[in-house]
Amino acid sequence: MVDAKTIKVKILEKEYQVSCEPEEVDELRQSAHYVHDKMKEIKTNSSVVGLERLAVMVSLNIANDLLREKDKVLGVKSAQDNSVMVLAGKVEKALLRIKDKEN
Repeated sequence: MVDAKTIKVKILEKEYQVSCEPEEVDELRQSAHYVHDKMKEIKTNSSVVGLERLAVMVSLNIANDLLREKDKVLGVKSAQDNSVMVLAGKVEKALLRIKDKEN
């Protein structure tokens, strides 16, 4: 982080200074806004007491969302891989039939 830039973000009325690369400032601000919204949502809709516990609950929820999305992406990739394998098998069979006819 040679060219690191320090920005201030506000999450649940607390201000934090965070360093990041200049090209990551917008993403950091979006991330902070997302975390703020999630913390506010959980604070409003649950009986979680304490900022640390709230932060842990939000972290677990965000991690869970991330893992679900990852599974979806991998599921699509797996289905595509299976389709490619099926097609490759069909091509191989067709080539063997052609080869057998030539002999």
